[in-house]
Amino acid sequence: MSTGYVEFWGRTRIHCAAGAVVRLPSILQGLGARRVLLVSDRGLVAAGLVDRVQRVFALNRSGNLPALAGTYAEVSQDAGSETVNAALAAARACAADSIVALGGGSVLDAAKGVKYGLAHGLTDIGEVLLSGLRLEVEERPLGVPHVAIPTTAGTGAEVTNGAVILNQATGLKVLLVAPYLEADVAILDAQLTTGLPAALTADSGMDALTHAVEVITNPAASHFTDALAFNAIRVIERALPRSVADGRDLQAREDMLQAATMACLALANALGAAPVHNCSHAFGSVAHVPHGRANGVLLPIVMEELREFYLPYAARLAGAFGIDACGQPSEVLLDQVIARIRDLQIAVGMPRDFTGLVSAPIDPAVAVRAILTDPLAALYRMSVERATAIVVRALGDT
Repeated sequence: MSTGYVEFWGRTRIHCAAGAVVRLPSILQGLGARRVLLVSDRGLVAAGLVDRVQRVFALNRSGNLPALAGTYAEVSQDAGSETVNAALAAARACAADSIVALGGGSVLDAAKGVKYGLAHGLTDIGEVLLSGLRLEVEERPLGVPHVAIPTTAGTGAEVTNGAVILNQATGLKVLLVAPYLEADVAILDAQLTTGLPAALTADSGMDALTHAVEVITNPAASHFTDALAFNAIRVIERALPRSVADGRDLQAREDMLQAATMACLALANALGAAPVHNCSHAFGSVAHVPHGRANGVLLPIVMEELREFYLPYAARLAGAFGIDACGQPSEVLLDQVIARIRDLQIAVGMPRDFTGLVSAPIDPAVAVRAILTDPLAALYRMSVERATAIVVRALGDT
């Protein structure tokens, strides 16, 4: 039960417009940056987006504007500790005092690890990633100017003070949470997302939808988080099918960027039971299913298998999806919400299970154990039987 105490943290300033990335040097100047490290990955080098951001600096050579001191574009898919450490070394080698993160969730999280490492004088981020959760509460600015530029519309990591980093020495994915870890400024530029393939667009969008749903089904939710989560669902239902159907629909892309940011900001401020993310983390660790795809497939499965968890929130969910409750029982409302999610899955080409996606056979017992031992399992304890039912259905065995 909620105590009624509400705290809302939303520090990141957001610039949103097609082409907004051209403002990057002046934004950094306003943050007091002088020498900037650009953090990204090989995929965005190949896509030409890293070069595009580098050219923004090259076109702004005024002596009063910050300089691009270096680029580190080797971030691994899971934001591994080794790449965070390599980026830390690159930052120190070029005497960078600020960070620009360009990419999806892994890049945005890795950049947060670099920021944390610079602020705390670390050479090995693994030193602070020894358990499933590293939570710091001291509200002390980290002193590293930080701009995030997402190239996917899903994680919302540009505005949250948490980062999921894989400790490659232990094989453990760790959630690092600290005040001021989020970017000072986020640039939502739809032009940087138009090259995202349809499948990745769908995965990212369903990730954002899952964030919003897990806010609404949470006793920690407030009017602040509801305003973001309810609106995010409304926007996603309308804009995601358009984004998938036409990758160059700038308005749909911009709408999805905003929706993803809203959904994750809401989730960061209503942290509680998150059974879908609990299960998707498990499939990510044991079967290497990409996070957005895992959430997109699992969302309706988990809602169907954990009805007892979702039924008390059925009216809230119905309201978020624009379904008229009309005095209908919770069981009926929940079925209608799940049907809407299934319709959206079909519209964006999201499969109903992981058949064909998991390359090697997965022992269901291993996946169940991963669900029950994930850090999020502490926030909602599901039974072995319910976890098994979810795993079997997700693997396409029924």
